[in-house]
Amino acid sequence: MKAPTTSTYLCQYAFPESVSDDAAPAAASVVIELLSLVNFRNHTNSEILFAPGLSVVSGANGEGKTNLLEAIGYLSSLSSFRGASTDSMIGIDDEQAVVRAQLQVNGREQLIEAQLDRRGRNRVQVNRQPLKRARDLLGTLRVVVFAPDDLAIVKAGPGGRRELLDTVLGSVHRRHEGDRSDIDRVLKQRGAVLKQAGGSTSNEVQATLDVWDTKLAEVGERHVSAREALVAEVSPIVEQLYRSLAGDDAAVTMKYRRSWEGSLLDALTQSRHADLRRRVTLVGPHRDDLEMSINGLPARTHGSQGEQRTLALSLRLASQRVIARRVGCEPVVLLDDVFSELDEQRASALVRELPAVQTILTTATGSVPAGAKPSASYVVVGGQIREQHG
Repeated sequence: MKAPTTSTYLCQYAFPESVSDDAAPAAASVVIELLSLVNFRNHTNSEILFAPGLSVVSGANGEGKTNLLEAIGYLSSLSSFRGASTDSMIGIDDEQAVVRAQLQVNGREQLIEAQLDRRGRNRVQVNRQPLKRARDLLGTLRVVVFAPDDLAIVKAGPGGRRELLDTVLGSVHRRHEGDRSDIDRVLKQRGAVLKQAGGSTSNEVQATLDVWDTKLAEVGERHVSAREALVAEVSPIVEQLYRSLAGDDAAVTMKYRRSWEGSLLDALTQSRHADLRRRVTLVGPHRDDLEMSINGLPARTHGSQGEQRTLALSLRLASQRVIARRVGCEPVVLLDDVFSELDEQRASALVRELPAVQTILTTATGSVPAGAKPSASYVVVGGQIREQHG
């Protein structure tokens, strides 16, 4: 199949309609069959035919392996798991990039197409229908990404841990993604009021903050309750996976820590004077944390790097299982050169815990852990892809 060019954006095919917010998931499996990239990073014109099961993509550093995974991740969430901007994902000498993925969803073909534009708006179409909002993409393609910098989820500040929880919640229901967007919007508006007030406690400032506090309290309480329920669900899975990967009986605990006590509305009222003085919102879902410990000690400060990495892998695997359990469909697993950071025992254990539907992994060495049985292998050189046989 010839790869499309940027001038032939959005092919017209007939595909089944999207699943609504509250409909039960109809698909038992989703498999990426074809990925096509045009002017996406160093991939000028690339196509790769994937198979179910384990696909291995090898190549030296800088050749374009991670770019393939990034493109798949973008079609799932309309954002880069590397935190890259649109400009960064478009080829240096190009104005547009196009990413397409053909999927098999329970035996039926579906298509996702995205055009990234350096000067205009990015455009996305799913099953012939243009997307108006990013969260309308939910349910078309779900992925879970494992990357070497996942260590920061455990080792760094609370932002990455909140992001992990919110990503899982957003993957299982549009409502959670909507709440997350509403929280960000209210915090932005409230922050603008705090900055413009310049410490003033005038009646006008107080009345405006009352409005935003009420909105933040309503959606914030609901979203944090969803986070807490997710932590309660995922905790025993994380502990079981950690023990499997580490090969020991370590006790792993997780606790969601709110940044306030009582009702959020009361906490915002009590914090208002300090908020006005510092010109930021000091309590709310954006200040919460997920605390994790290994054998009773904080994983962030007392865990070894090996323990922290194992815990991060356990969190990702547990996220994949929770998503599969809630929506009835296994997410595609993307592994970006994670085995290079693991010893042989942990690498083999991770292979055993991977889902059977579809996993795509990259490796700089071309080797895979013991027990891995790839269904297809590819090599990437300078943004060019070829399948390896034998």
